[in-house]
Amino acid sequence: MPYWAWLVFGFLLLAGETLAGAFYLLFFGLGAVAVGLLALVGAIETGWVQWLVFTILSVASIVALRPATVRLLARKAAVDVEDKIVGETVTFAQRIEPGAVGRGELRGATWNVRNDGAEPFAAGERAVVSRVEGLTLHVRKSG
Repeated sequence: MPYWAWLVFGFLLLAGETLAGAFYLLFFGLGAVAVGLLALVGAIETGWVQWLVFTILSVASIVALRPATVRLLARKAAVDVEDKIVGETVTFAQRIEPGAVGRGELRGATWNVRNDGAEPFAAGERAVVSRVEGLTLHVRKSG
């Protein structure tokens, strides 16, 4: 394949990653771009060698880099969510006893809510998010 075809293929795969978001197409796209650049400088010219290098680069980068990339981005997303939700007000969908987990609404979405306070919350009552643990919001009475 000519170098420009590899580059187009690579950029299409990278664009596809923005839709898929699973971090597989990213590494195949990078592999295709790398092969395109290698073909551009004349380092690899034979078609089967280009496909072999593409396969090796893509699979090796998935095995070596994908787990760390997913962990890094998941950690960043969790920190971002926690920073934005702590201090927000939750409305309870049901009565929740101290230490118990129930359901509450925040920003139009239903969440698991743990009552970290000493008093029960009635349905419709409000509380402030004190911390986030996974998909559970820990709440206390405001003030």
